[in-house]
Amino acid sequence: MIFQSNQAPKYDFLQEKNMEFLFSLLNSENENVSGLGASIIAHACGTSVEQRVLCEAGVLEKLVILLDGSLSQREACLESLATVLKNNPEAVSDFVGLESGRYFNSVTELTKDRYPRTRLLSCLCLVVIYNTSPSYFINMGTKSSLITTLLELLNDPGQSGDDAALGLSCLIAEKEDLQQLAYEADAIKNIVDILRTGSELQPRRLQGLFLSLAELCSKLEDCRCSFLSLQVLDLLTNALRHKDADVRAAACICFRNAARSVKSLSAGRFNSDHVMLPLVQLLHDPSSSVQVAVLGALSNIVLDFSSPKSSFIEYGGIKQLIELSKSMDPNARCSALRALRNLMFLADNKRKELFCSDVKAQGFACLISDPEPPVQEQALALLRNLVDGCISSIEFVFDEDGLILDTVGRQLRKAPQAQMAIQGMYVLTNVASGTELHKEAVMQQLFPQAKAGSENFMLKFLQSDESQLRSATVWTIINLISPSSPGAFDRHVKLRNAGIIPQLKNMVNDACLDVKIRIRTVLGQSMSFGDNY
Repeated sequence: MIFQSNQAPKYDFLQEKNMEFLFSLLNSENENVSGLGASIIAHACGTSVEQRVLCEAGVLEKLVILLDGSLSQREACLESLATVLKNNPEAVSDFVGLESGRYFNSVTELTKDRYPRTRLLSCLCLVVIYNTSPSYFINMGTKSSLITTLLELLNDPGQSGDDAALGLSCLIAEKEDLQQLAYEADAIKNIVDILRTGSELQPRRLQGLFLSLAELCSKLEDCRCSFLSLQVLDLLTNALRHKDADVRAAACICFRNAARSVKSLSAGRFNSDHVMLPLVQLLHDPSSSVQVAVLGALSNIVLDFSSPKSSFIEYGGIKQLIELSKSMDPNARCSALRALRNLMFLADNKRKELFCSDVKAQGFACLISDPEPPVQEQALALLRNLVDGCISSIEFVFDEDGLILDTVGRQLRKAPQAQMAIQGMYVLTNVASGTELHKEAVMQQLFPQAKAGSENFMLKFLQSDESQLRSATVWTIINLISPSSPGAFDRHVKLRNAGIIPQLKNMVNDACLDVKIRIRTVLGQSMSFGDNY
C-alpha cells in the first residue's frame, strides 16, 4: 500500500543490500511480493544513475517475466518499465531487443486489454518509449492506434481517465505529425465534450485535458480554428479561476497556443474584458508557474497591434508586467520582458510613455546585464522596440547620462551570444536613425576611447555565421553614414580606418540576400564620399 502511493519513501538502489532485497522480491513466486518489487522501482527510481544501476543489474529481464503473470503483476510491471525506460535510450534499445521484440509486442498488445487500467499503463509505457526513441514507431498505424486508445480512455470515470489526459498531452507534445493524427481522430471535439459534461472533473484530469488542447493548438492552424469554432472561451476563462494552480496554468498555456492564430487575434477574440480581466488578475497569482504561464498567454495576445489594448492597460497590465520583470524567478523576469517586448512592438507614443514613466534607467540597465542570458536578450529586444519609431522615443536610452546606452555598448563588447548581439545591434540601429546627437552617441559605443587600438566588435559581428547579426550590423552602418547627416563623412572615415568598410567590400557576395542588398547600400553611400566601390 505504501509503495502504491506517490508519497512513497525514497529507496536507495545504490546500496548493495537494498538491491539484493529488491531482487529477492522480484524473484518471489508470490504475486503480491513480486508486485511489491516492481512498485518500489516505479515509485522510487528517479535518476538516470538509478536507471543505469538497475539495468546493469538485470532488472529488465526480471520485470518482463511479470508481463505473463497476473493482472496486478502486469500492471506493476508496466509502471516499472515506464520508469526505467523514461529518457533512457540505451534501456529502451535493450528492452525492444529482448527475445527479438517479443515483450515490446506484448506491451503493444496490452493496449487492447479488457481492463482500462492495463490499457492505460501499456499506453503510457509506449508513450515513454516513443518520446525516448521515436525510431521504434515507424508504423503510422501503431501511432494512430495509440492515440485512439488514449482518446477512448479519456471517458473512463476513474483514475485511468485522469492519467490518460496527461498521457495524451505528453504523447503529442511538439510532434506535428501526431497532432495531425489526433486532430483527424476528432480529439478536439471529444475533449471539449468532456469539459462540457457539467460533472465535476478531478484537477488532474482537467489539467491533462487543457494541456492536450494546448498541444493540439501549438502548431496547426486548422486545430486552432477548430478549437475556437467550438465557442470554448467560456470554458477557458472559468478554468482561469479554478482553485488548483496546475489547472489555472494549463488553461493559460491553452490560451497562449490558441492565440498563435493571427486570424483569431485580428478578429479581437481574446481582447474582450471577459477574457482580459481574469488573465491580468493571474499576474498576481501566488503560484510562480501560473504567473509564467499567463505571461506566455499575454505575450501572444498583446501582439494584436490592430487593437488599442485599452482594457489590458486599464486593468494595470503594464504596471504589473514591470513589477514581474523584477521578480526573483528568472523565468518570470524573462516572460514579463517578452510580454512587454510584444506590447511595445509598433506601439504608439502614448503606450511607450506609460512604460517609460514607470521604469528607471538604473533598473532597466540591470535587466540588460542580468545574470541570466535569456533575460538579457529579452531586455534588449524590448529596448529595440521602444526606440523604434519617432525620435522622441529614442531619448529613453539617454536618461541618467546615457546609462542604458552605455550598458548596451558594454554588453556588446563582451562578445555575447548571437541572439543577444542581434538585439543589441538593432538597438544601436534604431538609435542611429535619430538625430546627429544620437548618431554620435552610437559612435562612442562603437569606438570607446579606453578601447582604442583593439579590434572593433563590429568586425567580429560582420564575420559571424548568423546572417541576422550581419544584417543588423550593416543596418547600423547605413544609418550612421546616411549622406544627409552633417557628420556622416567623418563617421565614414572612422569606420573605414577601423577596417569596417573594407570588410564590407569583401562581403558583396554574401550568402544572405538581405545582407548583400544592405552592403550595396553602404557601398553606394561610400561612393558619395569619394570612396571607390
